[in-house]
Amino acid sequence: MPEASRWIAIVDDDPSVLNALRRTLRIRRIQTKTYGSAQEFLAALPSGLPECLILDLHMPEMSGLELLQHLAHRDIQIPTIIITSHGDINVRERSESAGIVAVLSKPWENASLFAAIDDASHRSRSDRPS
Repeated sequence: MPEASRWIAIVDDDPSVLNALRRTLRIRRIQTKTYGSAQEFLAALPSGLPECLILDLHMPEMSGLELLQHLAHRDIQIPTIIITSHGDINVRERSESAGIVAVLSKPWENASLFAAIDDASHRSRSDRPS
């Protein structure tokens, strides 16, 4: 399995969300790669794993949770932050059972996003072999 690198993957089918997240993370000098679909992200996996995954829950063709299930079947674990405009309780419960670091509602607060990224990065580093 490829080792996690020092960059964050952002997967969302809305180009404006991808751009907003990329600009927001640039404030903290965080390197990002953006993907417009779950399939596009999966196709890029052979080049390495991100330290963290920011993932839209509702996307056409393959949802965020379906992508996480696909990764789990391949024994790939990436600390993940879900962003959604549909933040109902069922979504949060399903996400927690899938080992998600955080579920943030759109529009997100930058402080919450940065805290979730810090938590995900810490988990990523502690999961690496010594």
